[in-house]
Amino acid sequence: MSIKENIVQLQKNIPDTVTLVAVSKTKPVAAIQEAYDSGQRIFGENKIQEMSEKWEQLPKDIQWHMIGHVQTNKVKFMIPYVTLIHSADRRKLFKEINKQAALAHRTVDVLLQVKIAQEDTKYGMPLTEATALLEGNQLDQYPNVRVVGLMGMASFTDDMTQVATEFQVLEKLFIRFRESKNLSTLSMGMSGDYQLAIENGSTMVRVGSAIFGARNYH
Repeated sequence: MSIKENIVQLQKNIPDTVTLVAVSKTKPVAAIQEAYDSGQRIFGENKIQEMSEKWEQLPKDIQWHMIGHVQTNKVKFMIPYVTLIHSADRRKLFKEINKQAALAHRTVDVLLQVKIAQEDTKYGMPLTEATALLEGNQLDQYPNVRVVGLMGMASFTDDMTQVATEFQVLEKLFIRFRESKNLSTLSMGMSGDYQLAIENGSTMVRVGSAIFGARNYH
């Protein structure tokens, strides 16, 4: 199936209330343009340099989402244009995003990435620390950062019961703070588990291979 056919099929499977982020990391500009021509406007990248190069070449009404782990020394390069940072996973990063956003005279939307997987390789703020950050007024110290929701990555496993349980942990945290912190986005689910994520409250899914085919890391 073509990229366009894949997007059309996904749109049939995803409710109108759920936002589709096309994960375009490692994909060429031509493939992203094909998805854009099919109506897709939101793309996710995991490396700032690669995202910036694509941003320069592609239509300016694209919304670019940073979904990968962010090094603090690279933050300044995406602040002028990034729409949403999914992977705000530590206070040091919040501080740097706030600093660079202030210098750019803008407020940047982020998702607080929470560690829900049992794998050590997965990033995310520990659940207890994330809860503490959301309680009270701690986020007020970052006036140029707007936390609009939460993001989590489930374990890489065939055990869908475990995956569902991990999604439910994040959904409970989201529901707990949704009104008091004005949270609108719960980013969970990728090509292999997005339907399960939607069943467990996800409002935003990050889909790559189901749109663009297998990734090419060469």
